[in-house]
Amino acid sequence: MKNKLEIPILSIHDLNAAAIKLLDFSKGNKIFCFAAPMGAGKTTLIKYLCKALKCDETVSSPTFPIINQYKGEQPIYHIDCYRLKNVNEAIQVGMEDCFYSNSFCFIEWADMVKEILPLKHVKIVIEMAGENERKIVVELIEE
Repeated sequence: MKNKLEIPILSIHDLNAAAIKLLDFSKGNKIFCFAAPMGAGKTTLIKYLCKALKCDETVSSPTFPIINQYKGEQPIYHIDCYRLKNVNEAIQVGMEDCFYSNSFCFIEWADMVKEILPLKHVKIVIEMAGENERKIVVELIEE
């Protein structure tokens, strides 16, 4: 079984197909952990993932509220761990409830909460390959 996937992104127009490919590759896993430099496109990719999940709401960065919830075919949690000082803050805002809700969770800066992440998740690294080009590296983690 292949546990890694690389998706080249030459322009923003490639993101719709990339989102569909990511969801298919996840094999039903609903926890997606994003790692990328600031401005690499984490939130933009999440917008396309939400769209592929039939979410018509406006998807925006949850940097200040930490957790945004959207309605698609089922609830979707969009989590941004950038401002967290420690994992205890994540627990206090109810992040674990999101992880184990059987809903999709898209987690930006997920390394900040690795101690409480489910063992099975989808790791997504966005690498900058130019001003508008990216490489999305996806790995199924099944520890």
